Amino acid sequence: MTGTARTPSLRLTERAHQWLATCLGPGDLALDATAGNGHDTLFLARAVGPAGCVVALDVQQAAVEATTRRLAAFEGPRAPVELRVGDHGDLPRFLGGRRARAAVFNLGYLPGGARPVTTVAERTLEGLRCALGALEDGGLLSVLAYPGHPGGRRETALVVAWCRRQCAAGRAAIVVRDRGPSPDSPRLCILRAVATPMARTLGLSSREA
Repeated sequence: MTGTARTPSLRLTERAHQWLATCLGPGDLALDATAGNGHDTLFLARAVGPAGCVVALDVQQAAVEATTRRLAAFEGPRAPVELRVGDHGDLPRFLGGRRARAAVFNLGYLPGGARPVTTVAERTLEGLRCALGALEDGGLLSVLAYPGHPGGRRETALVVAWCRRQCAAGRAAIVVRDRGPSPDSPRLCILRAVATPMARTLGLSSREA
């Protein structure tokens, strides 16, 4: 799944991609936990190159089919993609013990798809926990949450609180915390996984999520 296509979400998506590009390199493994229409999946596949690998999931068959079409239409070099219908709360089953360099969650619903089918807060939190645990030291976890759909405000609040707890516990450091201009605007949080006992804030946005 992915969020709505409003201007703030596009800007925040681009910002997330810029940060992910600083982390990913040829041969890395990247995870797209919410494949949606395939924009993040293709970005990750290009970033890690033919020697890398992308694991991409979505709970909707329509999203997997849309991502398949987007990948097939791209003619340049990219990584192979392991694309599956699956819930991001079941990430360990799809990763098989492998460590990822970056993980992307773009929450909400599938644009053009069945809007009532949205990400669910409890499964999202389980997926985030699994993804952070699967990241290499220094890897990035990008989460874009959308409060504007039914259940979205609660999910967004829980996601932001979860991110803060990971930093307080020393499991991650906040790299970006940003949001659009209104209460219903998307929120972007990017965490860097750390193996040290204490995490440090690396540079917060001027607009808190």
